[in-house]
Amino acid sequence: MDRRQIKTRKAIIGAFTELLEEKGYSAITIQDIVDRADIGRSSFYSHFDAKDDLLNGLCEGIFDHVFSGGGKEATHDFSGSRDLGDELTHILYHIREKKDSIRSILSSESGDVFMKYFRLHLKDLFSRNAVSVPEGIPEDYVISAGAGSFSEAVRWWIDNDNYSPEEIAGFFLESIRPGIFT
Repeated sequence: MDRRQIKTRKAIIGAFTELLEEKGYSAITIQDIVDRADIGRSSFYSHFDAKDDLLNGLCEGIFDHVFSGGGKEATHDFSGSRDLGDELTHILYHIREKKDSIRSILSSESGDVFMKYFRLHLKDLFSRNAVSVPEGIPEDYVISAGAGSFSEAVRWWIDNDNYSPEEIAGFFLESIRPGIFT
């Protein structure tokens, strides 16, 4: 993409994110997005086929960044950390930064799309950290259970935001069977 296309795409995603925080997914129209982004409808459709496609792109963007690995950032530094607790805490910092948008996504029919992407990325994370799966339990079951449990813990945290990312990661790790993930 050239710079103009990148700028337009960012404007569309920015407008969509703002609108999510203001009115929720189901109430947003394409016209709302193009008005907020100050672009024409044809520009919107040159980047996205529909509002659902935009939601998919937003989720991919969030999770590609969140799951890109540890690093030093303005609000946190996980550059030297590679254990599951640190990786989960790092993810939670990013989710906290986008909490209003995520709350709006989860509170509507778009929540299923968000959770699908989230669990998919979490399965990769848990797969890399599954070191001691009990005999007789399929590894893919353990990975799915870990990803599903953590995604629901995040959903709970979005509604109960009195806790820090470190506390939520600690709660989760204490609530799963010790020794399965490290």
